[in-house]
Amino acid sequence: MKKTSTRLADGRELLYYDSRDDAVRDAVDQRPLDPIATTSQVRRDPLLGDSVAVASHRQGRTYHPPADECPLCPSRDGRHSEIPAAEYDVAVFENRFPSLAGDAGRCEVVCFTSDHDASFAALTGEQAGLVLEAWTDRTAELAGLPHVRQVFCFENRGAEIGVTLGHPHGQIYAYPFVTPRTALMLRSTAAHLARTGRNLFDDIVARERAEGTRVVLEGEHWVAFVPYAAHWPYEVHLYPKRRVPDLRALDDGARTEFPQIYLELLRRFDRIFGPGEPPTPYISAWHQAPFGDVGDVDGAEGLDRHEFGLHLELFTIRRTSGKLKFLAGSESGMNVFINDVPPEAAAARLREVASE
Repeated sequence: MKKTSTRLADGRELLYYDSRDDAVRDAVDQRPLDPIATTSQVRRDPLLGDSVAVASHRQGRTYHPPADECPLCPSRDGRHSEIPAAEYDVAVFENRFPSLAGDAGRCEVVCFTSDHDASFAALTGEQAGLVLEAWTDRTAELAGLPHVRQVFCFENRGAEIGVTLGHPHGQIYAYPFVTPRTALMLRSTAAHLARTGRNLFDDIVARERAEGTRVVLEGEHWVAFVPYAAHWPYEVHLYPKRRVPDLRALDDGARTEFPQIYLELLRRFDRIFGPGEPPTPYISAWHQAPFGDVGDVDGAEGLDRHEFGLHLELFTIRRTSGKLKFLAGSESGMNVFINDVPPEAAAARLREVASE
């Protein structure tokens, strides 16, 4: 992998990740852009104890542009985009409309391919491996920023999810705090360790592999399963069999096998609802340990960050053909999920639609 760093016309950082060591990235952003001005701030809710990012400048962000005006496509034929090069493998740049900025964090866009009409599932194994390397590199670099506590790599796919740009891409959020979901995991991990002397993530993986009814796919280094208490109609968790706290710690075997496992999962997701159905909308989310001392999280005192288990959660909001799972009163008002699809049935369906 070759990494090239440059700057866009307004000063934002742009990084190219190339599979070829001889790739040359010298194109210059020709757009007359003013320096970015953001109003992002983080406010803490005193009642719930969580944090809310307020970013009013995002109201003016690009919204469903036509394909020939896509800001994530390469710059070609006299049209200038966010990426000055005429082609690219993987490109990462600072978001022009960030939810988090400055001391409040950082937001980046990850373009998986220059092909506007592709999807992550359509990538080759080599391309998917390059995206994994980009995620890992960004995690390592953002971890070095003094105000960053946690790095979140994710992909929103589909208009139903709220995606406003059709080009295959994901995002990276670098938070200045430990997110509420991660804090819950840390508290559960600390309590389980105190009660049993064992690691919670290891026990979850061991249980799913032993029972087998919810296992969707298993390789030498990775296992994918529908969790026992899945929140979403079709939800899969992907774990490396050797527990590690973040992407930086994956070994060569896990890195080599990841594209094969992950691409197969995504392709199965697109076949869940049968032939002729539109692509399945989904969220794909990497869960990594926060940086520094996680013992400062209430309920996780004394816990080491290496007790956290890196994993990816992949889920769709479509519950059946033509119908979405809405977060209505119980889910939105009380955070109590009601799942219409038994996890065992979801796992069975995801095994049925395996590639031949």
